[in-house]
Amino acid sequence: MANRYKNVKVDLTTTNATTLYTVPAETVSIIKSFIVSNDDASNACELTVTLTNAAGAAFSLFKQKDVAAKTTTELLTQPLIVDESEIIKVQAENANDLHVILSFLEISRD
Repeated sequence: MANRYKNVKVDLTTTNATTLYTVPAETVSIIKSFIVSNDDASNACELTVTLTNAAGAAFSLFKQKDVAAKTTTELLTQPLIVDESEIIKVQAENANDLHVILSFLEISRD
């Protein structure tokens, strides 16, 4: 069983739902930090975060979470466990406003 600390980052340049992270096969991940920053100088921007399970069902983690202009927000207050093949997607209300960083521990079952 291998443990690896990792992070993924995305600059949301469109308003489309964007895959941030897909848990690899034979792996469980513990999401430790979910940071979003808004680099717009004057406007807030909403962020929607969904988790899609292996069966394809989507669940809202954050629905239109408001991120104030020129601020950084930690979305999680507790760790989040995600299982193999689950997908975390993020979507911004406005293009070119939000940056997202996800930090996690991958625990491989092999």
